Amino acid sequence: MSLINEYRATEEAIKELQERLKNLSQDDKLKKELEFEGKLRTLMGEYQKSLRDIIALLDPDARTSKLPRAAKAASTGSKRARKVKQYKNPETGEVIETKGGNHKTLKEWKAKWGADTVESWATILG
Repeated sequence: MSLINEYRATEEAIKELQERLKNLSQDDKLKKELEFEGKLRTLMGEYQKSLRDIIALLDPDARTSKLPRAAKAASTGSKRARKVKQYKNPETGEVIETKGGNHKTLKEWKAKWGADTVESWATILG
């Protein structure tokens, strides 16, 4: 983009944003929210309270509800181990033991005979 095109695009964006700001400044809901925020901040300053103090007052469980989840996630350590499956091909008599579906021969079998059929050959070992 040439510099003049960038200038014009920026100028147009500024005009659009100014129009949006003008519309927002005339909105009664925004005026009420700004008034509320101003009064709340004045009150917080009067009583020397922070936003965290207000949140703790209005929702005392907000901090404690996050702690058990974090502690629980840290205590579990890792995912549960996958169980070993044994597949016995009735066509060839070949046996495969694997924990996942990323086994080369298993993929070949599934491509040749279909995933449902190959899964029916599986036995869970533990």
